[in-house]
Amino acid sequence: MSKSEKDKLHTGELYLPGDEEIMRQQLQCLEKLYDFNATRPLEWDKRQQLMKEMFAEIGEGCYIEPPLHSNFGCHHVHFGKNVYANFNLTMVDDTHIYVGDYTMFGPNVVLATAGHPILPELRQQGYQYNMPITIGKNCWIGAGVIITPGVTIGDNVVIGAGSIVTKDIPSNVVAVGNPCKVLREVNDHDKEFYFKDRRIDL
Repeated sequence: MSKSEKDKLHTGELYLPGDEEIMRQQLQCLEKLYDFNATRPLEWDKRQQLMKEMFAEIGEGCYIEPPLHSNFGCHHVHFGKNVYANFNLTMVDDTHIYVGDYTMFGPNVVLATAGHPILPELRQQGYQYNMPITIGKNCWIGAGVIITPGVTIGDNVVIGAGSIVTKDIPSNVVAVGNPCKVLREVNDHDKEFYFKDRRIDL
């Protein structure tokens, strides 16, 4: 029995995202995302309820600042607890996105699981493939970061603002640039200073 286009969403195979079955489910998910983005600042409880309905998984204490953008209305997104996202988090969640506890996103971050073939003839026919993104616990993803399909980022990682992450990043490092590369490990200096010469005094 041949696979449906929907069956290929999570396998990394080429498929046609305009398939009628996929579009029907996708539009239903986007309705809830629309409702979330239309909430008022004081409608905290309504936002929390919608997030529970929208996400594949979402832990306690998560906060997302609208507007939130998502291809599948967060239907394939798995957040741990106490995840924070600033304005304009964009998740191309045509397949799964996993984010660990206490991770923070600056404004205008993009997590893109979807790709298109290099061969122009296949793009012309509308083909796409999806590869999952995994981000560990206690990460800080700076403003304007772009994370591309199939990338895994470890725990306790800082990704510098404006970086484009095209390859896996190990745990306990600061990584920056385009393409994003490890700059250094999180070290003893970071235990004493939080910004340049600003000493931690807590």
